[in-house]
Amino acid sequence: MLRHTGHRRNFRHNIRLAALLCLTAGFVNITGLLAFAVLTTNVTGHVAYFAESFSQGDFQLVRIIGVWMFLFLLGAFSSSFIIGRIGRNQTFAYTLPILLEIGILVLNAIYGYRYSGGVIEKEIFAGSLLFAMGLQNAMVSMISGSVVRTTHLTGIFTDLGIDLAAATLPATVPKQGLSQRITLRLVIIFFFLAGAVAGGFLYPTLQHHTFFVPAGLLVIAMFYDISRVRILKVFRQLRHRLAA
Repeated sequence: MLRHTGHRRNFRHNIRLAALLCLTAGFVNITGLLAFAVLTTNVTGHVAYFAESFSQGDFQLVRIIGVWMFLFLLGAFSSSFIIGRIGRNQTFAYTLPILLEIGILVLNAIYGYRYSGGVIEKEIFAGSLLFAMGLQNAMVSMISGSVVRTTHLTGIFTDLGIDLAAATLPATVPKQGLSQRITLRLVIIFFFLAGAVAGGFLYPTLQHHTFFVPAGLLVIAMFYDISRVRILKVFRQLRHRLAA
């Protein structure tokens, strides 16, 4: 799911990646909104708030929103830089960005109860989540070759509309890979919404501890690949011994 890149990657890998990490992003999206009243998985809405604040002369809010947008960018840069330095074709090149994201989510789960609505607190907590989502978005994009996006749905709905329209065209129009693309878009949308709905139900009970759920999903994603690598190595060793 995480370790296959380039020509080694197939449709099943992208489906697994989309399902698990879109579920994660859905949880973060709703929990960040309920906990800190901030959308933390994309920057589109923040651009509108930035423009509104700037036009009204609220430069404190301009600074805060500007910092949030920069942190999302910094997260994407950091993820890409780490993967590039390790080597994007290395088996565990994506482990460090995932560990960073897990660490941020766990810290929000542990210390989020201290949030009392203060401006500085909101800036820190929401900013850390935007950084984490920037990490995830860039990482997933690099793994899948820009096929999978997990932290926002605007482009996905657009692409799904294009693909559905293409599906209605005459049979003479080339439709290679169309059904797989439609399936992938639907999986992304469904699991993002599922994560958001589940997080919405859990938050009244778990409060900020809801962040432990997406952190746990990332742990599952990371160790799924690690365990598969070890199991494959064991099977190869057994095959060599039996063949000797």
